[in-house]
Order: sequence, then structure tokens, then C-alpha cells
Amino acid sequence: MRTTLTLEDDVAALLRGEMKRSRKSLKEIVNAALRRGLQGPGRAAPPRYRLVPHDGKRLLFPLDSVSEALRYAEGEEHR
Repeated sequence: MRTTLTLEDDVAALLRGEMKRSRKSLKEIVNAALRRGLQGPGRAAPPRYRLVPHDGKRLLFPLDSVSEALRYAEGEEHR
């Protein structure tokens, strides 16, 4: 959602300082601050996950089929 906000000078200065310190965009900083503020006290933020792609070249076993992967993960009696 796009919107226009009028920020007070002290808030704008804090945002500029945080952008410089964290090297994050204004959008990232404002969204994070709003999430923290709107969740209220005592409510934890949902975890943020960062997925790292895997090239698949370092597998310890070949995964040529789903049944082979299940056999490896669950043992011979997988169903």
C-alpha cells in the first residue's frame, strides 16, 4: 500500500540516522518500526526468516527419487 505521511522533524532525523546506521531503506525501517509499535507490549514479532539457496553439490547422498529420499530420512519401513 502506498501512502503519504507528514513526519515531524525529529522523527525524520531519527529515520535518517537509522537509515545511515543500518544501511536499510526508509521502507524497511518504517515497516519494522510500525510492526513493533502496532503489536503492543508483550506481543512478540513473528520471526523473520532468510532463505539461503543451496547449490545441491554438497549432498552426502544422491536424491534421484522421492522414495529414495524417504528411505534415507525415515528408514526402510517408510510408507
